Amino acid sequence: MFLTAVVRLLAPRTVARAHCDLPCGVYDPEQARIEAESCYKIIEKYAANDDAAFRTRALHIKEERAELVKHHLDVLWHDYFKPEHLDTVSGLHDLFWQATKQASKVKASTDLADAQKLLDLIDQVDAAWKATGGPGKTRVAGRPG
Repeated sequence: MFLTAVVRLLAPRTVARAHCDLPCGVYDPEQARIEAESCYKIIEKYAANDDAAFRTRALHIKEERAELVKHHLDVLWHDYFKPEHLDTVSGLHDLFWQATKQASKVKASTDLADAQKLLDLIDQVDAAWKATGGPGKTRVAGRPG
């Protein structure tokens, strides 16, 4: 009883969540792309397999990966992109809106075209990131571009 009260007293009252525990300054659309590519490949495997257990598991994993795409896009949008980037890249708000909406669509879909559209949108996010100096600002020196 005493130990429980002490633990409760010392427990943090607020939990903060972030891309990492600092803001580390490392932002890269590649994280979203890798998860989106997983969605694409999972949809291919889903379509090629008739095993109900495999398909159920594939859908679950694809939904998790699509949610991670949304997370990585959200971190990039809120933590990396700044108001001055809106002048550099026209339609930046709309691009992120479309990309996160498409990730939601992929989460609920088994259509390969939906997954490809998400990859295409992430390529546009990557181009916007590069246009605003992303690789030079957020990558460790020496990493291949």
